Amino acid sequence: MPEAPHPLETLREKAWIGDSVLELYVRSWVLEHNGAMDAEMKTRFTCNQFLNCFGNPTKVEADIGVIYQKDGLEAAFAWIREHLEPLFIKQEARRLPRRH
Repeated sequence: MPEAPHPLETLREKAWIGDSVLELYVRSWVLEHNGAMDAEMKTRFTCNQFLNCFGNPTKVEADIGVIYQKDGLEAAFAWIREHLEPLFIKQEARRLPRRH
């Protein structure tokens, strides 16, 4: 009988998929909102420091991976849009210099 995978390994596998889904969403989002590629903005949206606002970054990515595998790409994108995007937009607004 095969040995059950270690829970941490299972989490990492789900996160591996979720990371790719998040990358695809964010790259598309950046192009749509900036009209151009912006690797620094993409990195800010996908980095562990930002994801840490929502819990363990690996767990956040794993959650995205689970949604994708269970309900598909649009459901995963909807979750990102609802849960991650609002805080990212708020943080980005704080980064911009204020005009007087």
